[in-house]
Amino acid sequence: MPKNSKVVKRELDDEVIESVKDLLSNEDSSDDAFKKSELIVDDQEEKDVDVEEGSDVEDERPAWNSKLQYILAQVGFSVGLGNVWRFPYLCQKNGGGAYLVPYLILLLIIGIPLFFLELAVGQRIRRGSIGVWNYISPKLGGIGFASCVVCFFVALYYNVIIGWSLFYFSQSFQHPLPWDQCPLVKNTSHTFVEPECEKSSATTYYWYREALNISSSLSESGGLNWKMTICLLAAWVMVCLAMIKGIQSSGKIMYFSSLFPYVVLLCFLIRGLLLNGSVDGIRHMFTPKLEIMLEPKVWREAATQVFFALGLGFGGVIAFSSYNKRDNNCHFDAVLVSFINFFTSVLATLVVFAVLGFKANIINEKCVIQNSEKILKLLKLGNLSQDMIPHHINFSSITAEDYNLVYDIIQKVKEEEFDSLGLKSCQIEDELNKAVQGTGLAFIAFTEAMTHFPASPFWSVMFFLMLVNLGLGSMFGTIEGIITPIVDTFKVRKEILTVICCLVAFFIGLIFVQRSGNYFVTMFDDYSATLPLLIVVILENIAVTRIYGIDKFMEDLKDMLGFSPSQYYYYMWKYVSPLVLLCLLVASIVQMGLSPPGYNAWIEDMATEEFHSYPTWGMIVCISLMVLAILPVPIVFMVRRCNLIDDSSGSLASVSYKRGRIIKEPVNLEGDNTSLIHGKSPSEVPSPNFGKNIYRKQTGSPTLDTAPNGRYGIGYLMADMPDMPESDL
Repeated sequence: MPKNSKVVKRELDDEVIESVKDLLSNEDSSDDAFKKSELIVDDQEEKDVDVEEGSDVEDERPAWNSKLQYILAQVGFSVGLGNVWRFPYLCQKNGGGAYLVPYLILLLIIGIPLFFLELAVGQRIRRGSIGVWNYISPKLGGIGFASCVVCFFVALYYNVIIGWSLFYFSQSFQHPLPWDQCPLVKNTSHTFVEPECEKSSATTYYWYREALNISSSLSESGGLNWKMTICLLAAWVMVCLAMIKGIQSSGKIMYFSSLFPYVVLLCFLIRGLLLNGSVDGIRHMFTPKLEIMLEPKVWREAATQVFFALGLGFGGVIAFSSYNKRDNNCHFDAVLVSFINFFTSVLATLVVFAVLGFKANIINEKCVIQNSEKILKLLKLGNLSQDMIPHHINFSSITAEDYNLVYDIIQKVKEEEFDSLGLKSCQIEDELNKAVQGTGLAFIAFTEAMTHFPASPFWSVMFFLMLVNLGLGSMFGTIEGIITPIVDTFKVRKEILTVICCLVAFFIGLIFVQRSGNYFVTMFDDYSATLPLLIVVILENIAVTRIYGIDKFMEDLKDMLGFSPSQYYYYMWKYVSPLVLLCLLVASIVQMGLSPPGYNAWIEDMATEEFHSYPTWGMIVCISLMVLAILPVPIVFMVRRCNLIDDSSGSLASVSYKRGRIIKEPVNLEGDNTSLIHGKSPSEVPSPNFGKNIYRKQTGSPTLDTAPNGRYGIGYLMADMPDMPESDL
């Protein structure tokens, strides 16, 4: 070969090398991504991961600023007014300290397992209640809608209670407190005490007449109570402003609304323990009556309290947990929040009975003084002999023990004519045995006790501010149980939906601020939530353990938590919890059937409560509340079963990454991208094999997940190719 030809060849080789270098240097960034990618074939038994995980969509979903904020949100939702005014009543009614035993057992059997289940499905699927149950089975999508309806019903009347607390809070900035004394009525000739107040008590009169201005029956509307209407509007404005930005706004408020009640409870406990008679109240509270523990009613009421204390079935738990990172330890959260809830109930019980013990001691002292005066009169009249009275007794400064000694002596000596003497046994236990719950505890018994506190306005302000915060914490979770599922499902703006929801709820809630509104609150409380929520949670349990598969769910938990949860949960979810829930449902239905449907009406002339049965239209409303709450379950089931609405949730979905967003679209099986991998024409592509998940995975990114119902989406072939049209993929 000639020499010059070798030179030409060398130059050509150099040009080729340089051209290759230029090509490599100018390589598109998408090629880097492609080079790093690898072909992966996943078996169906391998761990599943959400479609959204690792994608920019996950980043777009709001997230908690910190783990503490999330825990406070869950605590705020689960710890509510029931911990303060329901648990102490049940504890007193059902055996004192002995009641804690069935409560703890049922907390371990149904409370923690079901709470853990809701936390896990929310965190696993990262959707609200509607999206979660649609994912597991579209036919059971009605469970989420039913939760939303129940949340709406509860929010309607729960915010009314916050309004009542706001009213009392606003009236507490005066000394003496306005419910300290009965009001005086003046006429032309003289001044006298208001008869309705004289027949009852100052706090009872203030609650029924000044605050509620209550009518005598459900049918007697009496028009709007404008004071309570303004308070209800203020309550809804507070909720709306707190929730308008979702967890970004409500999460920050949780630091105050969730922690402040504990500060108040601790202050009340310390102050209460320094009061005379508080130890008697606590001793009475925790003296166990073991024989009562064997009664089925105690276990039914304990199970109901566990169920509602943790907010199961409302959707708020699922909504809050859906904003978590997927690797969050939700098992730890479930145990922590459950026991915080339990110890809060015990703390509230200590506070309530320390204060009620103080109140009982004051009432008992008045009883001793009044009856001692009666004995002195009987001695002067000669109806009683001075010889009966022990010499050391001084009636001018008689103690409760001395009075009871005299009382017992007179009862033995004057056995036949004792009843005609009109003497009363002044025992602190008798006063403490008067079971009070709900509004009767918060707005009557507790307010009466606080009037005897030194600096009573300060303690009243603290107490009602605590009730407002407890109520708001629960309201945030309840509203989140409505807003989050609807936003996830229908893609509406959260701000607009929140404002509309609060406005609609306020206008519907006006029925609760009529003069007869308190009776409607009782109706909604009794019938709108109990049975529907039990049915919802039973269906949730069945959906996870039977439809989705308990084994697959346990694998998901292992994938999320990094360890296998205890087999204890496996058996609880699969066998024990559903059985206990079914028993509780049957017991609740029987209890509802045996108890005559009605309400306690305040009779002004007698200044006492009287039981009234619901009128026919009232019964229709009660039944309608239960039916409307659970109706979405069969409706959605039939719609999906009969394919009345075109639904693609059960079909294959193609998910492509394009400009940082996930795009889901129906797959054209005739031209599926799998043909590109196998090198076959579309006609040669066999029917999809659902046992294999074929897609291209970015190195260092998490794997992608199955579509709903365990059916795999196909076409996850390319990833993050900016500026490249989808057709080029």
